[in-house]
Amino acid sequence: MDDTDRKRRMDDLDAKIAAMKAAKAPPKRHQDEHYSQAQLAWRMVIELVAGLGIGFGIGYGIDALFDTRPWFLVLFTLLGFAAGVNVMIRSAKEIQEQRLAELAEEDERTEDGN
Repeated sequence: MDDTDRKRRMDDLDAKIAAMKAAKAPPKRHQDEHYSQAQLAWRMVIELVAGLGIGFGIGYGIDALFDTRPWFLVLFTLLGFAAGVNVMIRSAKEIQEQRLAELAEEDERTEDGN
């Protein structure tokens, strides 16, 4: 048995081991997916509420400082809402890109047969 024959046999053995591991890998549980969806939803809600809260706080502070109630309060609350929505949209794009990358990776694996 020469070195090329040993290498070929080792490569075959590695391929068989990888195939067995892939076959025995537990499927993704529905609950795990559900929890990740809930976490994403809470992340979006928290981002929106944080934007509103920060805008409200800044507006209230400026109004208290200059005694101009409620002008800056309303203005900065609306700006905080817009900022919160902007952050939510950015997060949604990030999540979508991650999901598309995962799907592309799965497709690539199935096409390769691994």
